[in-house]
Amino acid sequence: MPELTPGLQREHAEAAVAEATAGNAVPAEALFEALWASADVTLAVALIGWVAPPGTHTTLVGLTFLAATWALVWRGDDDRVRRAGLALGGLVIPGRLDLRAASRSAACALGWALALAAAVAVPFFFVWRAWWDPRLTFSLGMKPADLANEALGQVLVIALPEEAFYRGYLQSRLDDVWSPRWNLLGARVGPGFVVAAAIFAVGHLATVQMTARLAVFFPALLFGWLRARTGGIGAAVCFHASCNVYSLLLGRGYGLY
Repeated sequence: MPELTPGLQREHAEAAVAEATAGNAVPAEALFEALWASADVTLAVALIGWVAPPGTHTTLVGLTFLAATWALVWRGDDDRVRRAGLALGGLVIPGRLDLRAASRSAACALGWALALAAAVAVPFFFVWRAWWDPRLTFSLGMKPADLANEALGQVLVIALPEEAFYRGYLQSRLDDVWSPRWNLLGARVGPGFVVAAAIFAVGHLATVQMTARLAVFFPALLFGWLRARTGGIGAAVCFHASCNVYSLLLGRGYGLY
């Protein structure tokens, strides 16, 4: 093979550097964007907790997450929305809605959520009892209509906004930084799955300054697993809401919160 002239050697070296730089540009850009967006959103929800009237906190925080997700993903092209798992069965994709496909997507998401909820309900109950050590006998005087209203609020105001941002945008964007490389019970996950859960926990600490709030890191891993396993946020939204409702029922039933 003939030797390269100095000029050709320089061109080859410059091409190699350019290729390496281009390869690193996307992960670096994605990491900067993800951390910047997370910091801004965390600061925003913390400010809401400090200055907004208490009765408006939950709604304003939910709107903040939805606005951030719209700015970062939903206003973009349809392919990006789908890659982020944020198509919501086609509800947010322009054009005619395929009701059959949307119904299948919703049923699949609900099925995954219920299956996982059934698997963790009993272990969670014993952990919850050990943590809170309730003294009263369980007694729940909640009317079915009130329970339905609470469940709907958990889905629309809390679970959907949080999962849209943390699992739809953030986890997907961090997967652009660190490609999923681990097989976990049928889901392909990577470091971004863990980092997103950690940022989720810090966000909860920012709204209420109690170290116990950091414990949401662990259910966040399950939310992230569902996102990776199903390819969308629907199952994570349903499971997230079911966890919140279950915890609420236990707290009210034992007269703790």
